[in-house]
Amino acid sequence: MPSPSPTLWVVATPIGNLGDLSDRAREVLSTADALLAEDTRKTGRFLKQCGISGPRLVSFFEHNENSRIQQVLSMLGQGRSVALVSSAGTPLMSDPGFRLVQACRQAGFRVSPVPGPSAPVAALMASGLPPYPFAFLGFMPRKPGEKRRLLAQFSSAPGTLVFFERVSRLANTLHEAYAVLGDRQICLARELTKKHEEFIFATLGSGREDLSELMGEVTVLVAPGAKESWTTDKEEVVRIMRGLCRPDEGAKSVVERTVPLIRGWGKKALYDLFLREIQRKGKGSEDT
Repeated sequence: MPSPSPTLWVVATPIGNLGDLSDRAREVLSTADALLAEDTRKTGRFLKQCGISGPRLVSFFEHNENSRIQQVLSMLGQGRSVALVSSAGTPLMSDPGFRLVQACRQAGFRVSPVPGPSAPVAALMASGLPPYPFAFLGFMPRKPGEKRRLLAQFSSAPGTLVFFERVSRLANTLHEAYAVLGDRQICLARELTKKHEEFIFATLGSGREDLSELMGEVTVLVAPGAKESWTTDKEEVVRIMRGLCRPDEGAKSVVERTVPLIRGWGKKALYDLFLREIQRKGKGSEDT
C-alpha cells in the first residue's frame, strides 16, 4: 500500500509488454498526487492503456530537472506524494532523476523504489553472457573520442559491459568499441518483451553491414575480455602474415592461417591489414 507520509516514488514501468506493470506500481501511479514524466504525452497514452487516471502529469526531463526540484520539495512539504517514471523501464537508468532523489534525501523526505522492468537486466537475463559483475554505461556519447575515453575506463574491467545506443549510431559505436576493447563477443538486444523481441550475436570485429536495417534503440552487451592480453601488436601480426605468405597466395588463406597464432583480431581487420601492409607494399618485402 502507498505510504501515508509524503513520499517520492521511483516507479519502473514496462519496456514493451504492458503485462509487466506490477499491481503495486499500478496502485502507486493511481494514487500519487503528481506524476513526473519525461514525455507527458507518451506517459499519458500509457496510463490510458492501463486504465489509470488521476495523477497530474508534470514534465520532468534532463533540461528542466534542476528547476523542478524545488517544486517537488514544495509538494512533499505540503504532505503530497509524487511518483517519478521514465518513458519506459526503470527511472535513473540513463534517465534524469538522480539529482531529484539526492535532493529529497537531503531534505529528509522518504524516497521509495517500486522495482520492475529494466532493459539492461532483461538483456542480461537472456543473452547468455556473464550476468555479473556487469557495468552499465547508459547511452553512449555522440562523439567518437568521448566514446573511446568512456570505454577505455572499462577496458580492463572483469565483467560484461552494457549500454544503450541508437541504431543510426550503432555501427560507428561498435567500430570504436572494437578499437578500444578488441574483438569481443557481443549481443544486441532489441524489442525486449515485445512481439518481435530479438537477440543478435556477433563480435565487435565482425563488421556487420545489416545493422542499419534495425529500428529504434538497442541494448548492447559486450562480453568480458580475456584475462590475458587481449590483442597482438599490429607489427607482430604483420610479421606473422609475411612469414606465412607464399607466392601467389591470396589474402583469405593467409588470414585463416594467421588467426590461431594471434589474439584480438577479427578476420575482416586482418584482411584489411593484409591488403594495406603486405599486398600493396609487395609480398616479398621484409621487416626492417
